Amino acid sequence: MDQTVLARLATLKAMSVKDLKAEWEKLIGSAAPNNSRTFLEIRIAYRIQELTYGGPDRETRRMLDLLADEVEGVARRKNQIADPRNPVVGTRLIREWDGVEQTVIVLKDGFDWQGRKFKSLSAVARAITGTRWNGYRFFGLRERKREEA
Repeated sequence: MDQTVLARLATLKAMSVKDLKAEWEKLIGSAAPNNSRTFLEIRIAYRIQELTYGGPDRETRRMLDLLADEVEGVARRKNQIADPRNPVVGTRLIREWDGVEQTVIVLKDGFDWQGRKFKSLSAVARAITGTRWNGYRFFGLRERKREEA
């Protein structure tokens, strides 16, 4: 990492919240949304790196937007992310939750649970549990760690 960038990031830790808010306005061009030191430091640090190295490419931004849609459970965009962790189309994922067996069928463009179509396993897990889950973790599809392989 560029030493100038490192120095600028280190400087953020020593700045007061008032100074961080001023830096926010300088780098982002709007008033800081709140007084959270952690929030301001993280966002300013990201912006410094973005200005120096460039932001994410178009494909990465698109994927992040799609992930945000999936997490939020909305469908603002038409395409779905092709996640390499997805099982083969037609696979039945079975999980017991609160004593009830839940079966999900993997579709080409999503997942079927109780006749309802979902874009992501996380959305299915949320429908089942009522809380946010990582769908792959919920259904036991975590990738194996290298040392386990």
